[in-house]
Amino acid sequence: MIPSIYIAEFIGTTLLLFLGTSVVANVNLKKTNAEKQNPWVLITIAWGFSVFVGVFVTGQFSGGHLNPAVSFGLAIANKFSWSLVPGYIMAQFLGAMFGSWLTYILYIDHYRETKDEDTVRGTFCTGPSIRNFKNNFFSEFIGTFVLVFGVFFIASPNIKIEGLTTENFGLGAVDALPVGILVWVIGISLGGTTGYAINPARDFGPRTVYNFLPRKNKKPDWNYSWIPILGPITGGLVAGFVYLHIYPLLSI
Repeated sequence: MIPSIYIAEFIGTTLLLFLGTSVVANVNLKKTNAEKQNPWVLITIAWGFSVFVGVFVTGQFSGGHLNPAVSFGLAIANKFSWSLVPGYIMAQFLGAMFGSWLTYILYIDHYRETKDEDTVRGTFCTGPSIRNFKNNFFSEFIGTFVLVFGVFFIASPNIKIEGLTTENFGLGAVDALPVGILVWVIGISLGGTTGYAINPARDFGPRTVYNFLPRKNKKPDWNYSWIPILGPITGGLVAGFVYLHIYPLLSI
């Protein structure tokens, strides 16, 4: 039987990606009611509240990480058990794939009407405004660093798992709104360079789904795909390391 914590991470990440990718589809695909609305404002608001919904629903069960970078960051700071990280990451990637697939099914008529393949790909995964891998990596790194570092001051030990004595921190229901606001402000302030994946599952899962769509001229852009994977993971790990060594100084 699959442990409930992994099922919760799958459900939460599904909700996050379904709502998040749907807003991008809604404002960019042809013949939707929201087409040509102010896309960046709607996108940043919706992604922030998508995080809130996903965390609020599942936080009491799994902590609502919904993001491998968060799981890695909490683990390196000794706030989460390393033994749980692989299962969390698998659940997050599968949830991200399923959530983006649901968006495709919901908007399938509008995908058929949209011929520009860059627009279609953009509803699934991120891409740089200016293609410069060094700067793109730094953008994803710093955005995720801010996310995970901020999470440390929001999260609390709220996951009790049988057989583990480690205090496992998560983003429980009470903390869901602050995390959603944090993602919102990251999008508004830091997201313009790469579309702020700040979550490897958020990008790689939907990019994989897009790659298998029945479209003739797909452009999954695998050459760029490592940026929104390694950038966020590195940012999360460094945030955990910094917090581990800085917080004791702040607590003096």
